[in-house]
Amino acid sequence: MIFEPYLIQKQYWPQEGRHILAHYDSTSIYVYQAYPLNIAQYAVEHQTFGGEFRYERMSWIKPNFLWMMYRSGWAQKEGQERILAIKISQEFFEVLLERAVWSSFHAKYGTHDAWKLQIACSLVRLQWDPDHIPTGDKENRRALQLGLRGHMLQEYGQQQIEEIVDVTSFVAEQRNNIKDVDRLVLPKERAYRPKSLKAIENVELDRC
Repeated sequence: MIFEPYLIQKQYWPQEGRHILAHYDSTSIYVYQAYPLNIAQYAVEHQTFGGEFRYERMSWIKPNFLWMMYRSGWAQKEGQERILAIKISQEFFEVLLERAVWSSFHAKYGTHDAWKLQIACSLVRLQWDPDHIPTGDKENRRALQLGLRGHMLQEYGQQQIEEIVDVTSFVAEQRNNIKDVDRLVLPKERAYRPKSLKAIENVELDRC
């Protein structure tokens, strides 16, 4: 992974709208998840999810590091003490975007009943939430997270992972800098623009 000072990369981020901020290269993208020690240890040792990981539940992945920090309290919330950076292919990530159904009603689904039917049948759920600055205050920009279940979660957890890295020690180190952002370093993130037009249209990304 490549890291960069927060104040430098912040200059490249859109200030508002729906955007996927992520750490990525030419073919892959990182997403983040937070777990208790036992699940995280198994994942790192086996480079797949298993053991006490529960495939019968929905599992949420987040490409935005600061949103993961907000959600986990910088790895201090119960059950979220370990932060994993999970590398997957952009191709698979964009398949998820294409198949995602919004977690809240959108006019493109026609009626509430039609949307509820799609939600009930979907294996990928999309949610736009306020992004957050390091101290937790909201931004005008929106951050994306995806909920996976059923065979899409199985495929993600057992077949599509290229690498799992435990970044908890890095998180703990940078947690000391959240009020001194001159020293804060994060995974290098830029706005990610999918190659798939269907993915862009489904998630309704704003232009940078």
